[in-house]
Amino acid sequence: MNRSEIEQNILMGLVVSIMLGALWFFYDKTQAVDLREQNEVMSLLNEVKEIDGRWDMEVQRARIDLGGQDAPPARTDSGEKALRDITRFAGLTSSKALRSGLPELRSAIQLKSELVQQFLSENRANKAMLQDLMNAVAEASAQQRTQKSLSSLLPVLSRLGEAAPQYFLHGDESRRLILQDSVAQLGTLLPGTNEQARIATAGQALLEHVPVELGHYTRLEGLSTGPRLINLTLSFNSELEEALQEKERYRIYLVYYASALLVLLIYFGARLRAANQTLEHRVEARTRELSDALKHLKESEAQLIQSEKMSSLGQMVAGVAHEINTPLAYVKNSLGQVSEQLPVIGDTLDHCDKLLEFLRAGDDAEGLSREFQQTSALLGTLKQQHVIEELDKLVRDGLFGTGQVSEIVGNLKNFSRLDRSKVAHTNLNESLNNTLLLAKHQLKSVNVVKNFGDIPEITCAPSQINQVFLNLVTNAIQAMPGERGTLTLTSRPDGEGVAVDVEDDGSGIPAEVMSKIFDPFFTTKEVGKGTGLGLSISYKIIQQHGGRISVDSKPNVGTKFTVWLPLTPPDEAQLEG
Repeated sequence: MNRSEIEQNILMGLVVSIMLGALWFFYDKTQAVDLREQNEVMSLLNEVKEIDGRWDMEVQRARIDLGGQDAPPARTDSGEKALRDITRFAGLTSSKALRSGLPELRSAIQLKSELVQQFLSENRANKAMLQDLMNAVAEASAQQRTQKSLSSLLPVLSRLGEAAPQYFLHGDESRRLILQDSVAQLGTLLPGTNEQARIATAGQALLEHVPVELGHYTRLEGLSTGPRLINLTLSFNSELEEALQEKERYRIYLVYYASALLVLLIYFGARLRAANQTLEHRVEARTRELSDALKHLKESEAQLIQSEKMSSLGQMVAGVAHEINTPLAYVKNSLGQVSEQLPVIGDTLDHCDKLLEFLRAGDDAEGLSREFQQTSALLGTLKQQHVIEELDKLVRDGLFGTGQVSEIVGNLKNFSRLDRSKVAHTNLNESLNNTLLLAKHQLKSVNVVKNFGDIPEITCAPSQINQVFLNLVTNAIQAMPGERGTLTLTSRPDGEGVAVDVEDDGSGIPAEVMSKIFDPFFTTKEVGKGTGLGLSISYKIIQQHGGRISVDSKPNVGTKFTVWLPLTPPDEAQLEG
């Protein structure tokens, strides 16, 4: 073996080593992320969030409750334990979000714990003073009612009894002055008595300590522990998402790299066996098979998408046909009754014409009298039977029926453009109402609860959003046993957008299929009752609008889909395309 061959072998070995090292590097980067630690940290963050919310409820209850009962002591040990556990995990994990955000959150929680304790302490003391003051006022009032000569104290005591609770609740300057002035007047009008001393002591204590309590309350309102918890949770989730995306990216690199290695192996194998032509023929045949398979797959997908569109259109047509039938029955019935009354009115008009002819002639008094009696009898019959009023009611009923038909046809126009993407400013409350009208025939046994908020208009493709709402409402109805239950629609402003909740009390979605419900062609319905494309298409539409759709479901309890859409989509050109 000469020098050149040795160098070639060394170079080949070096190249193979580098390629195998790169393969191992990509393989190592694609190892799965251990989610146990992340789930435990999230559980601890949620625990701190619940404790923070419980503190807020205790403070609010203590602030507005004048019953005199002491508020339960705020539990701060559980919050501190959860923070210690999170701190321990932050020391073991590589999460930058936990390491950077936890000290600030910990100090905020500790500060809030101290303020809650101080507030509740002041609150209990102030309630005791208020109760003592009110008891003294009641006792003094009872004594003054028996002493006619000192009855002038009663208005002062009454004003004091009204001002003290209001000052405890609001702490405003006007009530403080009333309380202070009333205590001073009592010192002048009722000096040296036990009630006056108690009132003066309790009133002065309230004047001094209510501002302190309100100060603690104001500081508690200004503490942003909730947003800090949310931001820390979002940052931690974002880090996990980035880690998962990195793993996915390296999986793609690994696939490409392994494919490249495979191609090289095939190439060198072909050169060694001198079978390059045979290999090319096999590759060509395989490519044709894959192309044919892909073509058939696309055709099948197009047929399924068309089936989903026809299903939606069929639901709308069924609803429109059912809803139009009722107002048309109004119109038909009204016109039929009008037709029955027209002959009577025609006979009356004929007799009126004959009566006018007798009047013009003036030479047949007997005929004029006979015609006058007949005409009067017919007119009396018309008045007695209220024919004119009945005709007016029938015409109004007919106009009402045609108005309903016009409204239904207008709603149908909004939903008949499922494949068009015209962008417009739309109020989602109107879209929800239109959806309910078109699905009304399916909602006969469903209790619909509408919690529509005061929401701004958004920029979107209305027909596409209508399709999303129709899919969600239809799925909710079909999830209810026997299509009987409660459907709750809620709309509300949410940050820089609008959120819509579609909630039912149906059978719910099993946890094991929750992650698949937005996958194309996945359905839990029986064969022939669904294509599995409704939620997939809805998910894609919401994504194109720059929004998001989420689901929360519990088996045998119900399901809630939440759709969030921005006020203005990030790329209107994409919607119009």
